[in-house]
Amino acid sequence: MIGKKGMKMGLLVLLLAALLLVSGKKGQKEAGGEGGYVETVGKAEESVSEDGGEEELAGRLHAQAAVLLDMDSGRVLFEKNGSEVLPMASTTKIMTCILALEEGNREDVVTISAYAAGQPKVHLGMQKGAAYTMNDLLYSLMLESHNDSAVAIAEHIGADSLNLPKAEERTREQSREAVQAFCDRMTEKAREIGCENTCFLTPNGLDAEVESESGMKRIHSTTAEELAAILRYCVTQSEKKEAFLEITQSPSYSFSDQSGKRSHTCVNHNALLTMMDGALTGKTGFTNNAGYCYVGALEKDGKRFALALLACGWPNHKTWKWADCKNLFGYGLEQYDCHEFMPETTLSDIPVLEGASESGSPYEDVSVSARRAGNVLPIRMLTKQTESVEAQARLRPSLEAPVEEGMRIGSISYYLTSPSGLHLFLAEEEVYAGESVKRVDFPYVFRFVWGRFLIV
Repeated sequence: MIGKKGMKMGLLVLLLAALLLVSGKKGQKEAGGEGGYVETVGKAEESVSEDGGEEELAGRLHAQAAVLLDMDSGRVLFEKNGSEVLPMASTTKIMTCILALEEGNREDVVTISAYAAGQPKVHLGMQKGAAYTMNDLLYSLMLESHNDSAVAIAEHIGADSLNLPKAEERTREQSREAVQAFCDRMTEKAREIGCENTCFLTPNGLDAEVESESGMKRIHSTTAEELAAILRYCVTQSEKKEAFLEITQSPSYSFSDQSGKRSHTCVNHNALLTMMDGALTGKTGFTNNAGYCYVGALEKDGKRFALALLACGWPNHKTWKWADCKNLFGYGLEQYDCHEFMPETTLSDIPVLEGASESGSPYEDVSVSARRAGNVLPIRMLTKQTESVEAQARLRPSLEAPVEEGMRIGSISYYLTSPSGLHLFLAEEEVYAGESVKRVDFPYVFRFVWGRFLIV
């Protein structure tokens, strides 16, 4: 029979053992470390052969700046001076149209001001005080590229927030103020789409320049890359994309003013619609400063492209833009195909320092599984045969208890790669802890030691 003195000694031994075990578990932190991440890389199968053609294509293009864009991913597939800031003429009107569709009402009756009626050719020939529906003016804007229709649309929407007199009673300065408010909103919309180098000073694309109080000059301008991105937004992202295509794909459109005394017929001047199989939409443009410009979209064989051409010749080279369109769209159709990528990534279990095992033993190493969010793969996109997708996992080398299930422990980044050195970020997937782990504490270890003592 054990005396009181023996019981006290036994309890002291148990306490000492528990303290030593807790101290040992904490020592893992010093040995293993917690800071930093461990990176692992996995690739989908890729071809090692390279194909060229970009330099040769750039030499054949007439445009000073040109871009071919994948409308599904937003990736630039080809560019020639794609970030050069240049005037864009009436290709401006794609933004005028989409903004009017999103923030205006197609059933509105638009009364024409003296300022709108006085716009230069190409124009519908509207008179001050005449009235048209917004819907009819949008067809006039996009099919015939009428400058007065663009200003009437902009003035009607821009005046709503300025508390101006009725259109027929406005001064020219008040009309210009309303149009400028709409143009400012056009530039703001471009920023929302991600176009930081686009500046809209007119709703019709006529050349314009302003000077700020600090002396900085701005011109009505964009880049080929951003113009293509704006068309991508109009066709694939805007809530009014169906209406945009309905208007811009119409071969012709007839309408009258509200009095019924004047009738008009507009014919679509986007020749690409009948020139190339799969042509979706587009807008031409020309001014003395901008030269011939074009922005257009094509869908064929499961591929959707947008292109933009700036400064594509001056008179008498009106057809150069169509040759450039055929070359760019042909390049995209030939060089790019739809591929699906499933890059393999091995995610190892991550050790948990000071983690309490389910068995109750403080001697047992504890780890958690890495669980991916599963919201990225498979990646489907247009790529060349030489291109592939690489997965780069970045995980914590260890965790410190307690760990909660679902806690973020790292991420997997996906990159488009090629033997030529391409390394383009595509997406990121979060990685979470697959289980919860409690922290080893004194009561946990004491229960273990007590159980061992009772067994003995």
